[in-house]
Amino acid sequence: MNSVSKTNEVNELLKGSNVLNQLSVSQLVEKVIERNEGVLTSTGAVRATTGKYTGRSPKDKYIVEEESVKDKIDWGAVNQPISEQIFANLLNKVLDFLKAKEEVFVFRGFAGADTKYRLPIQVINEYAWHNLFAHQLFIRPTQEELASHEAGFTIISAPNFKADPAIDGTTSETFIIISFEKRIVLIGGTEYAGEIKKSVFSLMNYLLPESGILSMHCSANVGREGDVALFFGLSGTGKTTLSADPNRRLIGDDEHGWSNNGVFNIEGGCYAKCINLSREKEPQIFDAIRFGSVLENVILDNDSRIADYDDGSLTENTRAAYPLQAIDNIVDPSVAGHPQAIVFLTADASGVLPPIAKLSKEQAMYHFLSGYTSKLAGTERGVTTPEATFSTCFGSPFLPLPATRYAAMLGEKISQHNASVFLVNTGWTGGEYGVGSRMKLSYTRSMVHAALDGELNNIETKKDEVFGLDIPLHVPGVPDHVLQPNQTWENQEEYYAKAKELANKFRENFNKFKNVAPEIIEKGGPVA
Repeated sequence: MNSVSKTNEVNELLKGSNVLNQLSVSQLVEKVIERNEGVLTSTGAVRATTGKYTGRSPKDKYIVEEESVKDKIDWGAVNQPISEQIFANLLNKVLDFLKAKEEVFVFRGFAGADTKYRLPIQVINEYAWHNLFAHQLFIRPTQEELASHEAGFTIISAPNFKADPAIDGTTSETFIIISFEKRIVLIGGTEYAGEIKKSVFSLMNYLLPESGILSMHCSANVGREGDVALFFGLSGTGKTTLSADPNRRLIGDDEHGWSNNGVFNIEGGCYAKCINLSREKEPQIFDAIRFGSVLENVILDNDSRIADYDDGSLTENTRAAYPLQAIDNIVDPSVAGHPQAIVFLTADASGVLPPIAKLSKEQAMYHFLSGYTSKLAGTERGVTTPEATFSTCFGSPFLPLPATRYAAMLGEKISQHNASVFLVNTGWTGGEYGVGSRMKLSYTRSMVHAALDGELNNIETKKDEVFGLDIPLHVPGVPDHVLQPNQTWENQEEYYAKAKELANKFRENFNKFKNVAPEIIEKGGPVA
C-alpha cells in the first residue's frame, strides 16, 4: 500500500513557488475568506457553494485502460474506460492550468486507520476550501509521519478547468479519472467536494481486495464489551441514525476495511447529510459543525449567518464535513476487532419485508449483492412515486472490481468469524407507501439492540413464505404482530401480491449474476 506515486510533471508543479503545503485549519479558513471562496457561519464553520454540480457526476467518471488493470476492472456504465493518451493530455493541461494559479494547496495524509494497510495520499487543490475538506475527511499525519510521508496516490482537483469534449475525449466538461499505473486521480470541471472523498474510496475498493482485505461502504461501532457491528444501507435507510448510539462508540460512519486483524475506518472524518438537521434528532452531527468544519450548499441567514438546514433550495444534498474527533464517544484510532453482528438496512416502500430477519450466509451474500431499498418521491429529480432501487454491495458507484468478488470475501468473513447477519426494514408496515405507515424508530432501535446484544441468536423464528427469511417471533419492546409483515396488512391477498411483485424485482435484478452465483440464488433468494 506504500508504493510511491510521483511523475515528473507532478513533481514540477509541487516545486512551484505558488504551492502552499500542509496549511493548518486556521490558515486554510483564513485563505477561504481572503479568496472569497466561502463565508463563516454563526458556529465558525466555513460555508461554500458548488455551483451547478451539487452531487457526484457518475457519467463523467473513468478508469484509464492500462495493461496492469484492464483484465481486473468490471468495465461498464460505472467503470468507463478511457485511453492512456486522453488521460496524459488532460493531466498536462490541468498541471499547466494549476502552475499558472497564484496559489495551489497541498494536503498530505492517509486513507486507512490501520497503519499496516493505510495508503499515503496527497491532495492538490485549486481551492483552499477543498483542501480544508481533505484535511478534515482524511487521516491527518503527525509531524513525524509527515517527515517521512511518500504519497502512494495523488489526487488533483481543478474545478475551474473545464474539458472540451470535442478535443479532450470526455463526454462533458467534467471528468474524474483514475490512473492506477500513474497512481493519480484527476478531477476537473466540478466544485463538488464529494468527488475527492469518493475517488479515494474507489481507490481503496481496488487496492484493499488486491491485498486480501474486504472494503465496505458501511458504518461501524463497538459496544462496551468490545463487540463490533457493521451497518450497510443506502440513503434514507437510517444508517447514520442507527449507528450513532450513546451506548456504543463510533468507529466510522461510511467507509471501512475488514482485514485479518479486524475492521478499520478508511477515513478520518465524516461527510454527513444535513438537510433537515436538528440538534434534537442528531445532536452529534449538529454539534460537530463548528470552527474548521465545512458546509456545502447550506443556506444561511444573510445577517446572523445561522444555517437553515431545512432549506433545500440549492439542493437536498446539503453536506457537512468535519473530523471524527469533533464527535464524542468515538474509537480513536478508528480500529477495532472482528464484527459479531452485521446489519443490512433497507427502507421498503412496498411494506412487505419483515422489520427484522436473520440471514443465512447465502442470504447475506444475496442481499449484499442486491443492495435493495426504495427511492422515495422527492429524493431525486423526476421521482414522483417510490421506486425499487438496487445498488450492488450497497455502493455500486465506487466498486472497480466485479461485485461477486466483494460478496465472496464477505461470505468468507462471515463463516470465519461466525458473524450474525440481519436484514432490518426501516420502511413501511401495514401497507405500501401511501397506505401503511413508516416503521416506528423506537421499534427499530429495540430490534437492532436485541440483534447486537445477541438476544436473537437462539430465539424462535418463523420462515417467511415469500422471501424465505427467518423472522423472530419475539423481540423485547416490539409487539409480536409487527414482526410478521402479513399480520399488519388488512387484506392478505394484496399483501401476497405485493410481496411476490417485490420478489420478482429481486430476481430480475439478480439475473446479471445468474452465471456466476447460482448457489447464492438457490439458497439465498426468494422462495415464492
